[in-house]
Amino acid sequence: MAGRLQDKVCIITGTGGSMGCAAALLFAREGARIVGCDLNEAAGAATLEAVLAAGGEMVSRHPCNLAHSDECRALVDLAIERFGRIDVLYNNAAMAYFNWIEDISDEEWTRSLNEEVSLVFFLTRTAWPYLKKNGGTIVNTASANAYTTVRTLGSLAHCTSKAGVIAMTRQMAMEGREFGIRANSISPGVTETNQTREQLKNKEWADHVLGLIMLGRAAKPEEIAQAALFLASDESSYITGTDLIVDGGMLSW
Repeated sequence: MAGRLQDKVCIITGTGGSMGCAAALLFAREGARIVGCDLNEAAGAATLEAVLAAGGEMVSRHPCNLAHSDECRALVDLAIERFGRIDVLYNNAAMAYFNWIEDISDEEWTRSLNEEVSLVFFLTRTAWPYLKKNGGTIVNTASANAYTTVRTLGSLAHCTSKAGVIAMTRQMAMEGREFGIRANSISPGVTETNQTREQLKNKEWADHVLGLIMLGRAAKPEEIAQAALFLASDESSYITGTDLIVDGGMLSW
């Protein structure tokens, strides 16, 4: 049987991270041709090796800083040179920074916007002409923090950035509709990743946050990847401009 993404060319950003690696492995198992990237050279290379060892098809650019538009161009060029098309753009990469309103500096604020919002815009703008050709699919990673706050964590820049990703996704869906482009976002709740692992060791923070989740635990990266797979595949062909919340019921109380 053909995979759910059989022969589709999928750019997945941040493949060296926990969720990006899980997505690369899952998408490859479903028949996709993966174009990955990561700022961390060693982590990006490790995911590339893992996908190839599992029999998947993948190329990767690392290090790759998507906050710079010229590096977005290089990544798109790699996809076109190797595979000739782009069917799916999964804007997964981001780096979150946390601080309180009275303490956050101009530099921290700008860095958060660049590494959570601007990189999505830069890469999507660069890939747009190729997505138009094939009626491609965009999946953007937002966050449950676009809807809620956590009293134990200064998340002003992060909440603002992820709300921006959701709004930007809706606009992408509107602008892409006449070309058959679908654009959706995913809002994960607390997920066990390289970025959250240390936070989860903080008992005060973990007890409070996990207590807000109906399922009583953090998500695994593979569970977020499954949601991305659904939105990337033809199974979601009548879904666009939507944010899919994957939070274990955190926002449902």
